[in-house]
Amino acid sequence: MSESKLSLSDAQYRFLSLDKKFRAYVGGFGSGKTFAGCLDLVTFAMCNPRLAQGYFAPTYPLIRDIFYPTVSEAAELVGMRVKVRESNKEVDLYRGRIYYGTIICRTMDNPANIVGFKIARALCDELDVMAAHKAEQAWNKIIARLRLVAPGIVNGIGVTTTPEGFKFTYQRFKKSPGASYGLVQASTYENAAYLPPDYISSLRESYPGQLIDAYLMGEFVNLNSGTVYNQFDRKLNHCNDVEDGHEPLFIGMDFNVGKMAAVVHVKREGQPRAVDEIINGYDTPDMVRIITERYGTDRSIMIYPDASGNSRKSVNASKTDIGTLEQAGFTVCVDLSNPPVKDRINAMNAMFCNAGGERRYLVNTDRCPTYTECLEQQVWAANGEPDKSADNDHPNDAGGYFIAHDYPVIKPVTRFEIGFAL
Repeated sequence: MSESKLSLSDAQYRFLSLDKKFRAYVGGFGSGKTFAGCLDLVTFAMCNPRLAQGYFAPTYPLIRDIFYPTVSEAAELVGMRVKVRESNKEVDLYRGRIYYGTIICRTMDNPANIVGFKIARALCDELDVMAAHKAEQAWNKIIARLRLVAPGIVNGIGVTTTPEGFKFTYQRFKKSPGASYGLVQASTYENAAYLPPDYISSLRESYPGQLIDAYLMGEFVNLNSGTVYNQFDRKLNHCNDVEDGHEPLFIGMDFNVGKMAAVVHVKREGQPRAVDEIINGYDTPDMVRIITERYGTDRSIMIYPDASGNSRKSVNASKTDIGTLEQAGFTVCVDLSNPPVKDRINAMNAMFCNAGGERRYLVNTDRCPTYTECLEQQVWAANGEPDKSADNDHPNDAGGYFIAHDYPVIKPVTRFEIGFAL
C-alpha cells in the first residue's frame, strides 16, 4: 500500500487498540462503527491467516447491504480483497491469490440458530437494535462459538452499535463492565471529515431533539420514558386550518373492528395539517361511507392504511379491504410492509418538533380532539413498546401511517469514504 496509512478517527483508533477480550464501539450515525469493526476483522486475518471469524447482524438485509460492501472497502484499503459467497453467507479474504480466512455471517434474530461452527473472533453489529433479552441470548450463543484454539491467540468479540437506550451494551459495557470488557464512545462529529457536508445538518433536521444525544453524540439516553409523542404540544402544534372542500385529502387509517380510526390531513406549502378525525368507525365499508358522505367523491382522496395488521385486528389491511377502498375511488398508498414502530414514532416526533426547533406538523386540535388527547396521553409500556392498554393508540397509529409514508425519518447511509494520511 506504499507508505501511506489509513486515517482513522481517534475513536476508531482507540477501539482497534483496546486490549480487551470484549470491546464495544458505541457511536452516532456515520461515526465509522461498522468500518472500524470490519477493519478489525481483516487486520486480524492478516496477522492470523486461516482462522475463521464471524460477523453477526440483526437481519440478513444488514449483512447484504452494509457488511458486504464495508468489509470489501476495509479489505481493499489494507491490500486485501474479498470473495462474497452469498449463498453460504460467507466472505473469503485474499491477499493476491493467497487465502487468508473466512468470515461466517449469521443473523441474531433467532439466537438458537447460531450453532455448528467454530470461530476465533467475532463482530456483532448494531447489537442494541435488538431487544435486550434477545441480544443477551445471541451474545451467549456467539461466545459459545469462540472455540478455535491457536497459539498466542485470545479469542474475542467486537461490538459496534448506535446507543438505543439502556439496553444490552449499556448494561454489559457501561454500567457494570467486567475486567474483560472495554468501551469506546464516539460522536458523528469525530468522523465529519469523511461525511457529506450536509450529513450532520440533515440528522438534526430529521430527528427530534431527544434523539440527537443518541444518534449524533453517541450517548446512552432513555428513549422509552414519559409520553410516546413527547414533541407534541397542543398549543405550539395547533393550527386553525380546515379543508377547503376541493383540495386533496391525505387520510391515515388504522383498522380495528368497531374502533376504526382515521386522521384527515391537507398539505399547506408541502407541510401536513391534521384537519379532521374519524373515530370508532365499525369496519372498512363504514369508513368508506363516512368519508364519502363527509368529503364527497369529486376530489383526490389518498388513504394510508396499516400495511400488515396483526392478530388483534380483524381486517388486517387485507386485499379485500384495500380493494374496498380502491373501489370507492380512493388512492391507496401502502408499502409492502410497515416501517419499524420506532421509525414511525421518530418521524412523527421529528415533524412535531425537530432538533432545530421547527414544528412542521400541525393539528387543528379543535377539530381533532380525540387525536390530540391520544397524542398527549399514550405512554411507553414496560416492554419498550408504545402502550396499547389504555386504548389511545388507534388515532396515533392512523396519523403515523401517513406521516411515516410521506415524511419518513431519513436514515443516513452508514457507509462512507475513508481517506489516507500521507
